[in-house]
Amino acid sequence: MVGQALTSVAIVGGGPGGLGTAIALSKLPFLRVTLYEKNPEPREAGAGISLSTNAWKVLDLLGASDGVKGGSKSNTHQRNAYTGKVLSVVQNPENSEAHHRGAIRARRTRLQSALLAKVPEGIIKYGKKLVFLEDLPGHGVRLVFEDDSEVIPDIVVGADGLHSIIRKALFKDHQLHFTGNSAFRVLVPRSKLSHIPDITSTTAWWWGEAGHVYLSDVDDEDESADPLFEITVRSYREPDIPGKTVFWGIPATNQKVGSRVENFDQRLKDAIRAVPEGEWREFATFAGPRLDKIIGWDKIALIGDASHPLSGAFGSGATFAMEDGWILARALELTHSAGLPAQEALEIFDHIRSPYYAKMYRNLDETKAKMQQFKVENTEFDAFLKAKIDTFLYGDKDFIHKNDIEKVWKDYLLTQVRSK
Repeated sequence: MVGQALTSVAIVGGGPGGLGTAIALSKLPFLRVTLYEKNPEPREAGAGISLSTNAWKVLDLLGASDGVKGGSKSNTHQRNAYTGKVLSVVQNPENSEAHHRGAIRARRTRLQSALLAKVPEGIIKYGKKLVFLEDLPGHGVRLVFEDDSEVIPDIVVGADGLHSIIRKALFKDHQLHFTGNSAFRVLVPRSKLSHIPDITSTTAWWWGEAGHVYLSDVDDEDESADPLFEITVRSYREPDIPGKTVFWGIPATNQKVGSRVENFDQRLKDAIRAVPEGEWREFATFAGPRLDKIIGWDKIALIGDASHPLSGAFGSGATFAMEDGWILARALELTHSAGLPAQEALEIFDHIRSPYYAKMYRNLDETKAKMQQFKVENTEFDAFLKAKIDTFLYGDKDFIHKNDIEKVWKDYLLTQVRSK
C-alpha cells in the first residue's frame, strides 16, 4: 500500500449494524475506517434480542459469536392472552442436540459488548451526532456534527437507524408513519416472577385482540444464580401524537403498561405488577415504504433499519444490519482487487441486498392480506389466533432465519463467473 492513499469510510451509528460493519471493513488494509456514534459512551436501548441461524452465521464471520450467550428458545408456547389456553407448542429444531447453538433470546447489551470487543481501538468516535450531510461531487461527502466538527470521507455507511438522517438526505420524499404499535419492555430478575404460574417456565407469546405479551429468558442459566427475564407488552392501537417522530426508550409507569393488559389473564397482570416502578421503557414503532435503492450519491450505502424501515417486523433487524455490513466489505474487497471504483462496490451491495428486502416487504403484504381474509371468514377468536400464529410466526421464514450470508456471497460470485 506504499504510495497509495487509503479510501476513507465513515460509518454513522454504533448499533449492531454499525459495529459489525466496522469489524468487517477494518480488516481491509486499503480502507481507513471511522465510526461516529452520537452517544457519549456505548449505549444500547431495548431489552432482549432474538438470535437464530442467520445471526450465528454472520457473527462467526465477524469473529464475535463466542461472546454472545442467552436464554434458549427451544420450548415456545403460544397462548390466548385472555384465557391462558395453550394454542401451540413448538420445540425449535435448532436447539436439538445436533446443533451446538440454537435460537436464543439474549440481552441486547451482550451482543453489543461482543461486537465492541472486536472493533479495533481508535475507530469509534463518541459524542458525534450527525446533523447535516452534503454531497461534494468528485470529493466525497461532507458530514457535519452537532459539536460543529466536520469530516469529508470518500464513502459513508448510513447505520443511523429507523429515523436515519442520511436516508432523509438521500431520499427527501421518503416518509415514515407511526404504525399505531408501541412496545413496553423491561428486564427483571427471574426470581421476582417465578412465583407466578406459567410465566417463567417457557418462552411464550400471550395473544390478545389489541396487543400481546412476550415472555422470555435472556440469560444462560449456567452464568447467573438469578438470570434476567424479559417482559414485552405490545399494544397495537396507541394514539398518534401529532409531531411525534421519535419515541424510543422513554420511561413508562406500571399503571400505563398495566392498562394495556387489564382484560388479560391474571397471571400476566401479576407479572407486570411485580416489576419495580420506573423500570419500563416505551418504544413507539414507525415504518415506511420500501426504497428502490439503498445506495445514493455514488458513495453512500444504507444498512439495517436505515435501509428498510420495517418496524422490527421479523425480529431479526440486528442480524440484517450485520449481514449488510459484511456484504459491503466483500463488495469493496472484490472491486478493489479488480481495480474498479468504490461506486461499483456499492452497486454490487445494492444488487444483492435490495431484492432481499423487497422479498420481506412482499412477505408482510401477503401475510397481512391472508389475515384480513381469515378474520372476515372466521369469528372464533382462538381459530383466528391459531391462523395468525401459523402464518405470521411459523410461515415460510427460512429465507430470513436460516439465511447463510456467506453462501449468498459465494452464489453471487458464481453467477458472475457464469455470465462471463
